[in-house]
Amino acid sequence: MTATQPSDLSPVDGPAAAPSPLRRLLPGVPGPARTGGSTLLRHLVLVVLAGTVVVLVTNQLEPYQNLRVARVCAFLCVTAGYTVLVGLNGQLSLGHGALMATGAYTVALVQQAFDERSVQGRWILPLSLLLAVVVTAVAGLVIGLAAARLRGPYLAGVTLAVATLVPAITTIFTEVFNGEQGLRFPVETPPAFLGAYFQPERWLAWIALVAALLTMVLMANLVRSRFGRSLRAVRDDEVAARLAGIHLARTQVLAFVVSAACAGLGGGVYAVLTATVAPGKFSLDLSLFLLMAIVIGGLGSLAGAVWGAILLVALQDLPSLITENVALPPGLAQRLEGNLALAVFGLILIVVMLVAPGGLQGLARRLG
Repeated sequence: MTATQPSDLSPVDGPAAAPSPLRRLLPGVPGPARTGGSTLLRHLVLVVLAGTVVVLVTNQLEPYQNLRVARVCAFLCVTAGYTVLVGLNGQLSLGHGALMATGAYTVALVQQAFDERSVQGRWILPLSLLLAVVVTAVAGLVIGLAAARLRGPYLAGVTLAVATLVPAITTIFTEVFNGEQGLRFPVETPPAFLGAYFQPERWLAWIALVAALLTMVLMANLVRSRFGRSLRAVRDDEVAARLAGIHLARTQVLAFVVSAACAGLGGGVYAVLTATVAPGKFSLDLSLFLLMAIVIGGLGSLAGAVWGAILLVALQDLPSLITENVALPPGLAQRLEGNLALAVFGLILIVVMLVAPGGLQGLARRLG
């Protein structure tokens, strides 16, 4: 196998610069030089530019709009990891709403524990979010190990059971999770050096932005790494991947762990935005919304995860926007509040699959 075979991952243009796809999957065979460093640098530059643009935009927005930006960033943490699991590795999960709930409740419990002991400090929130990532990653490990031998609808069934089990646990152990009313914890306030009149909503948007950018740069480098190529190989052909020396079960379990950790971070940030967490916020509908968001955005594409997160927030706010601006009977308004977003999401999914099977990102790439 020579170094003159073409590669889509080569940093040098032309067909005579990189090894074959199979050689990239074989353990112990070095890849093209400078690819990792140049990719990391490119991703860091993009993250800095994107972060700068968002910070400048938040300085001009109203408090409610800043909260919407923060929600998009929180959901982006989830959709970025979710598209790696479903689009890159081919594992269908319907339980990511429950994984978000795991991260959210972890943050709430840790924040409450520190507040009850009168412990204060800027390090509390990063520690809470880190514990949310760890706890949710462990939950993802358990689910991944249980589902390692399952495929297709059987895997979806297991994760669907998780999506219904986690909210049920919060209502069973009411002395810990406070049942349907949920948990409240202190609101995160801006640092004093930002000024007395700095908007708390803008500070929350910056916190969510940092979490989203960190998730995106980690996922982008994972996709371009040897592990990312292993994920794609397992998705495309398990027999060929096994012959190339890839451990199938371990790869699939690690994909679940990575995706769960991202969901835990997104759930923790989502809880911080409202300083409260309740099982009603993480119903089965949320898991379905997340799946439709990454499919509509562009399955397997991190840019598609961005589209999905934006669409997710926009459509979730659609019922309240209609009921606020259109005079409707109370009964009809209540039914719209619970069903309109899901119906519109499903309709958009059908249209996108017919017009652009690659999602919004695939359509944008074709138009470009």
